[in-house]
Amino acid sequence: MASLKELKDRIGSVKSTQKITKAKQMVAAAKLRRAQAAAEAARPYAERLSGVMASLASKVSGDSAPLLLRGTGSDKRHLLVVVNTDKGLCGGLNANIVKAAKAKARELIAEGKDVHFYLVGKKGRAPIKRDYANRIEKWFDTSEVRQPGFEEAEAIAADLIERFENGEFDVAHLVYPIFQSALAQDPTVDQLIPVPSPEGEGSGGDAVVEYEPGEEEILEDLLPRYLRTQIFGALLEREASEQGASMTAMDNATRNAGDLIQKLTIQYNRSRQAAITTELIEIIAGAEAL
Repeated sequence: MASLKELKDRIGSVKSTQKITKAKQMVAAAKLRRAQAAAEAARPYAERLSGVMASLASKVSGDSAPLLLRGTGSDKRHLLVVVNTDKGLCGGLNANIVKAAKAKARELIAEGKDVHFYLVGKKGRAPIKRDYANRIEKWFDTSEVRQPGFEEAEAIAADLIERFENGEFDVAHLVYPIFQSALAQDPTVDQLIPVPSPEGEGSGGDAVVEYEPGEEEILEDLLPRYLRTQIFGALLEREASEQGASMTAMDNATRNAGDLIQKLTIQYNRSRQAAITTELIEIIAGAEAL
């Protein structure tokens, strides 16, 4: 059984940990409000841009379509762009993203595809490296930036477009979390390159729309912008998901620390009472001996 000093020291240690987790919870809650607002504000723009893409894509086909839209004509080589966080202490968020990426990789490999990874964020590296060390194409580091934004999205998009045009892959998939709430961040896998033509929207019905310049010229400029927007949205969703998951994890840790403190305090009081009782018995026994 632990001594009274050991119990007292452990109670003090757990209380210190509880203060840290409580402070982290409050910081995450403050950051979550801003991150959630940014992620939700970006969604309508991405949806509207997708609608414009659908309208334009429906008017071009075959060799006249830009490479980013028509693709290479093959789907043999696949690149998984996995967006993880740079920091831990956010529950199972990163584990779920990695799980979704590995599931997609296994599915493609089972179909005979050549699969490689393009990793964004630090926390997805180690678990993916354990299983697919020879399939990691690049690590894009965002840890030195306080809050990754459109500049990082531009750099990632430019790198991916260059690799695609150089024939390094045929299809790219974006794996990232979608923020639902502080309790739910759902990992999703979307095709990024070639840009999929959205279905059921943007056709314009019977309206006749003439574009100046032509659709092909507009798409040449719009497709890279679309990719940057998708990646930027993924980074915003990642930030909101990270803060929501962190807030929930730190809240759980604070509650668990409180429960442990309560149990240790009860154990300490019982041990202290037992020690006092033992001491009294020894005093009484000594007095009777006199």
